[in-house]
Amino acid sequence: MSLSRREFLGAAAAGAAGVLGSSPARAERTPQAFFGLHPFIEAHPKAVFIRRTNVPHKMDEPSKLREGLTLAREIFVPMDRPGIPVTHRIVLKPNQCSVRDRRRPDVENWGTGTDPQFYEGMVRGIQELGPKKFWFVEANNFHAWNYRGFVDINERLGIEMNEPDRRARNFKEDYEMVWSKVPDAVVYSRIPHYAPVNEPDTWLLNIAKWKAHGMCLTLTVKNEQGLVVKPFVRFCPGWDGVTGVADWMKPDICPDVERRVKRYFENHVKLGYARYDSPHRLSPMHQEIWAHKTCDNMSVLKTGLAVIEGIYGRDGNGFGIGNDYLTNLVMFGKDKFRVDIIGMYLGGHEPGNVHLFRIAKERGLSDTFNPWEIPVYEWVNGEAVPRKLTDFTRTPLKTYYLQKAGEPEFHLVNEPFDYDRIKV
Repeated sequence: MSLSRREFLGAAAAGAAGVLGSSPARAERTPQAFFGLHPFIEAHPKAVFIRRTNVPHKMDEPSKLREGLTLAREIFVPMDRPGIPVTHRIVLKPNQCSVRDRRRPDVENWGTGTDPQFYEGMVRGIQELGPKKFWFVEANNFHAWNYRGFVDINERLGIEMNEPDRRARNFKEDYEMVWSKVPDAVVYSRIPHYAPVNEPDTWLLNIAKWKAHGMCLTLTVKNEQGLVVKPFVRFCPGWDGVTGVADWMKPDICPDVERRVKRYFENHVKLGYARYDSPHRLSPMHQEIWAHKTCDNMSVLKTGLAVIEGIYGRDGNGFGIGNDYLTNLVMFGKDKFRVDIIGMYLGGHEPGNVHLFRIAKERGLSDTFNPWEIPVYEWVNGEAVPRKLTDFTRTPLKTYYLQKAGEPEFHLVNEPFDYDRIKV
């Protein structure tokens, strides 16, 4: 008798849980009233942790599920003292950007988003500790949610899913959305997120993908862009997505947005940062606006844990153009910007050349954009081992970010950056 794909994945998950369930660590995971992160992770909120995975092929579903489940069992722990109450709603934000391109088989576009089996393993590991209320939240590509099986997984695990589309009148009624006022806003004075994001008694787990994009690499900070209700989620269109929005959106855009953005931009040009002369259609100003919208968003979101799934990384444009590489790394930490800075560096790029990280420091949302200032630990069998950044192999994930005149469309943003001289 043959098994359906859903039955196969369910059996694989049960098998992985059974094999790992016999380990001594399982006995220490009796659910309590609370759960939380491993004490070492909590005590080192500015560190980034890197775990080497052991997946022989990107389509080896049992191996990927096992890696997610193993990691969850090592970094999430039951607690009998105040932590995250198991009654909280757990908001899950994978990058589910599944792509179907008739010119290529699905397997060649598997790396366009978070691996579904790794995601399932992580969720199962948390469920073992008692939480029962889980929400999958995503603004984009509803038509493609199940190309790689996310809907199947969510239904099997009892995870609620949001409805992405809204009408203009829904914003007046606050239909299944939560508005947040942005402190020291530059573009958005208020931002709407899909409920239950930013509601009381919620905890956010961000599982991003290690992949290239028009904004260089799309990592954990950009992944949370997908929590924003459409059409506010459109951060990338430049001025068209600011001064060119529908009239009903304009009250939630800062009245002095043009002056502030242009002032930032002109100062960055004067400072001589790389690629501000790029002729690319996603221009330096597009990047400036995207970074400020992203920082507005980051200023109102609190993330419990930020993860970059890099079991296989991807270069290209973030969608149908690009190739996957078996890299067998997972990066995580409590500070999203620091996790992304390390992910950017290990992806072959120099973080100081990327608009977002410098602007985040200018706006007080990050205290560094220098990868050499960030403590790095390798996560080995449930323990953190101090490492140097150079102990990890860099994988060149080429991108089309701010292409220079005469430069290949897909390239590395790796100009040398003098972190000692340039202090934002």
